[in-house]
Amino acid sequence: MPRRFVADVPEQLSLFDVPPPVPPRTAVPRPTLPQPPAPVAAAPVPVVHRHPRADREIRLGECQVAYLLRRARRKSIGFTVGPEGLAVSAPRWVGVSEIESALREKCAWILRKLGEQRERQRRLEAARVDWRDGATLPFLGESIILVLDPRVAGAVLNTDAEALPGVPRLTLHIGLPQTALPAQICDAVQSWLQRQARRVFEERCAEFALRLGVKVKRLRLSSAQTRWGSASADGSIHLNWRLVHFGLPVIDYVVAHELAHLREMNHSAAFWEVVRSVIPDLEDRKAQLRDPVLPIFG
Repeated sequence: MPRRFVADVPEQLSLFDVPPPVPPRTAVPRPTLPQPPAPVAAAPVPVVHRHPRADREIRLGECQVAYLLRRARRKSIGFTVGPEGLAVSAPRWVGVSEIESALREKCAWILRKLGEQRERQRRLEAARVDWRDGATLPFLGESIILVLDPRVAGAVLNTDAEALPGVPRLTLHIGLPQTALPAQICDAVQSWLQRQARRVFEERCAEFALRLGVKVKRLRLSSAQTRWGSASADGSIHLNWRLVHFGLPVIDYVVAHELAHLREMNHSAAFWEVVRSVIPDLEDRKAQLRDPVLPIFG
């Protein structure tokens, strides 16, 4: 019988048979995609300090400083850093290269002073009040909104407003029309603040005089530029009316400080013990009086 041709077909395997080995596949390499170039970091922009009448410029550290050069009859190079910026005074016979060498030697001092002046200007700008309807200023540690309201007489503080996020809850209604000049608004607000200062100071002096066992014979408001208060041996107390911008804890510290002088007319350890007897955290409160930003009047 002739043998029949059998096509190549996979053999059937039982569950107990071992399958023939499968030849491994040859890995096909993937094409390498081009990588995007790494971002180039932008060069830092130098801080610029420019005198409004600058006639020369120099790079000091990371800062660009444009300064005013003045020739003067003097023996050495002098530097002045003021609100306008850096001014240099030099003898006529000193060359620019020598001046710039001296500037680089004083680089740290110049940049520090320029930074201090810039920070001072920033603080002054923050202290300026735009005397108009809707302006804000601090009162007893909070912010109040000025409202020009010709229906009221004098100035009336409204404390009934509902507090909204980021919006002061206190409104000071001033009896002036919307056409009032900034100077009129400023004067009206200052008069009101001074009246409130006297009221608050009298209340706090009475409270701390009782606690310290002293007697205040006379209380006066002060407008001093550098002192928050003073006390005299005769029982007279002077308190700066600008304290009314601070919260009661700070006002209480100044009041207690001055009344303590009626027992200890010095700043000895005994004096500070008297103050601490009524203001235990005096250092924290005292720190808030260092270089504050207060509204500018006048």
